[in-house]
Amino acid sequence: MHGDSTSIAVQDHVTTDSFRSAVGSFCTGLTVISAMGPKGPVGFTCQAFSSLSLDPPRVLVSIGRTSTTWPHIKAAGRFCVNVLAADQMALSRCFARPGGDKYAGVGWSCPPGGSPRLDGACSWFECAIEAEFDAGDHFVVTARVLALDTDEDRKPLLYHRGRYASLGESMPGPA
Repeated sequence: MHGDSTSIAVQDHVTTDSFRSAVGSFCTGLTVISAMGPKGPVGFTCQAFSSLSLDPPRVLVSIGRTSTTWPHIKAAGRFCVNVLAADQMALSRCFARPGGDKYAGVGWSCPPGGSPRLDGACSWFECAIEAEFDAGDHFVVTARVLALDTDEDRKPLLYHRGRYASLGESMPGPA
């Protein structure tokens, strides 16, 4: 610990609101998780996405337990993580809404046996579901990366403190 321990406020009861506020200080990217459902393409906006393993390549996504889209994606056994670009805020909002045809007017493609890939995404990851874990009000899903592509010229759409954001000036990474 640094400094005087009496100056550090200790919260003895973590509330939903205090947790949401603290977690909101962590900036994340935004993705759309997509798959082919029994009646066509399905998808939802997801900010809880992370790399899990480089060797072998694995990712992790967290899905709200109340998602009505997840059962269709789970049944497909595979999905695509579309990392949204800074100019795709409207897509993020569209895929965050429940119901309706989320793909209306949206450019996308789907390779045979694959999952929908949204046009203009920064990158995409075609994934096969490996495991699902109960995690409170969410499911944590691990998936093997089967294929991927990235457009290094696209900047990501970010989410911070309940608002959309974009990268400013890039800074050098760790030495």
